[in-house]
Amino acid sequence: MPTTLSFAPTIPALLHGSRAVLVVAAANVLTGELPAFLPAPAQALLAELARDTKPGELGAVSGTLTGLPEPRRLLLGVLPDHGSRYNSPSRAESVRRVVAAADLGGSKAGIIVILPDPAHLLATINAVGRALPLYSSKSGATSGAEVQILALDPAGQPIPVPPEVESTMHATRIAALHVDTPPTELNPEEFAARARELLTAIPRVELREIVGDALLQEGLAGIHAVGRCAVKPPRMLIAQYTPAAGGGRSIALVGKGITYDTGGLSLKISGAMNTMKGDLGGAAAVLGAFCVLAANHCKHKLSLVLCIAENAVGPGAYKPDDILRLHSGKTVEINNTDAEGRLLLADGVSYAARALGAEIVFDAATLTGAQMISTGLLHAAVVSNDESLEQTIIAAGKHCGDLVHPLPFAPEFYKQEFESNIADMVNSVKNRMNAQSACAAQFVYWHMDDTKALWCHIDLAGPSFPKNRGTGFGVALLSETVRRIA
Repeated sequence: MPTTLSFAPTIPALLHGSRAVLVVAAANVLTGELPAFLPAPAQALLAELARDTKPGELGAVSGTLTGLPEPRRLLLGVLPDHGSRYNSPSRAESVRRVVAAADLGGSKAGIIVILPDPAHLLATINAVGRALPLYSSKSGATSGAEVQILALDPAGQPIPVPPEVESTMHATRIAALHVDTPPTELNPEEFAARARELLTAIPRVELREIVGDALLQEGLAGIHAVGRCAVKPPRMLIAQYTPAAGGGRSIALVGKGITYDTGGLSLKISGAMNTMKGDLGGAAAVLGAFCVLAANHCKHKLSLVLCIAENAVGPGAYKPDDILRLHSGKTVEINNTDAEGRLLLADGVSYAARALGAEIVFDAATLTGAQMISTGLLHAAVVSNDESLEQTIIAAGKHCGDLVHPLPFAPEFYKQEFESNIADMVNSVKNRMNAQSACAAQFVYWHMDDTKALWCHIDLAGPSFPKNRGTGFGVALLSETVRRIA
């Protein structure tokens, strides 16, 4: 059974029944005048651990037995005092690391985070949730721990956890669960069903699903082609939320939901197919963000567009040399069936801007392996046609701990990479050394560049699935960004 997370209102409530307690704080907080919030023997041990534990650059964990019944074990996660300007001020990644490294056991436990700045609450709580994933298929596993979380200010007073912070943590864990679930269990039909279950629980949300050959009737030939030979047909799931008060902007969240990517007829080489269950990370992120925003009464009109397919191999598979006319009306000559995600997103962003009338379109995808070369495993790459929107998402990422870094938006430099003799474009670049991730983003934007919509693309291939485990990256990023839009 997975670890369950909830929030304790007070220290006594957290300590009651807890066999282990983890305290997480920056080194300078622990070496200062620490408030006495634990029983005296445990408080003395905490001070001793704080003296002996050095955080290094990314945090460290130590622990000891207390000789008390509650808590029997005391653990300390020490965070570095500062990070670089490209890090989150909350040092969310260090929080995740120390929580993941702490052995909380299989019974009731508590996590106390001491925050000198209440603005760090969202990033810290989300990092705690990310460190304790939901999915496990290990045999003989006992029931998971029941973990309560409590945030304290430097004076030892509880910091209230707003509903949007709590729902972001839970939605992030669910997004990671979707990424971790084996692909035969989470095929396109099942992924859509799980999404519908989450969405139907939220008031003021309307759903529509376009499945199989019906995609062609709507001009969604990219999604159809990629998924048409899989056992479960491809689909587009659309959810729309209308705020009770009206007003706000019209914003769409579009996600690439490839439930498994063999590469299609451009079959991935040995070893490269492993972990491709994670190719739905973008769709998992936008689904989670939409749920957080709609459930917490977002002021904007929101649309969710999940482009879902399995890129399988079979007699009906789409082929190199095929030409597809996508929703935008533009034609694409296929030169690589493993560059499939951009076909889904091209249909998705075009549908969002044209059919749904979105003023602002975000798309999220595990789109390119080159993203990891460009910005690494902890920063997603973003590309936007609007500088203000780009700056908004960068600031939101630093605030919530889902870090991003911009890549160039330069259509005049990148369109040439997609030249075709017989169609408007090919789907994969000629020169893989020419800003490959930015080029892939440009392909997507090309299918909505004649609309007036603002656009931001998030390539989260690294952060969504950095070490063979889903993280739910993007849920906090997108929900925080949308909240910041006036």
